[in-house]
Amino acid sequence: MASSKDYLEFVLGQLSELDEITYRAMMGEYIIYYRGKIIGGIYDNRFLVKPTKSASTLMPEANREIPYDGAKEMLLVDDIENKTFLKKLLETMYEELPESKKKK
Repeated sequence: MASSKDYLEFVLGQLSELDEITYRAMMGEYIIYYRGKIIGGIYDNRFLVKPTKSASTLMPEANREIPYDGAKEMLLVDDIENKTFLKKLLETMYEELPESKKKK
């Protein structure tokens, strides 16, 4: 099941307190970037983030879910209504995330 454009727009609205949020459509789903780094994505209308140490600390009860067959587990963001929490989550995750690979 592909994610809806409406859900993407809702998540982007919730992340609106952060600068440099971008996304890329990928096979009916959406990869979410913060300041050029992949932080997670929207899969089957679920906002999932990479399971960094800080994300796991901020969301100790978060469900670990697989975004698609063959993918690594990610953390489901349940507190999607809380813009302040989302801002803190992404800002703390940022330093732990690898730089995006440059295309040749």
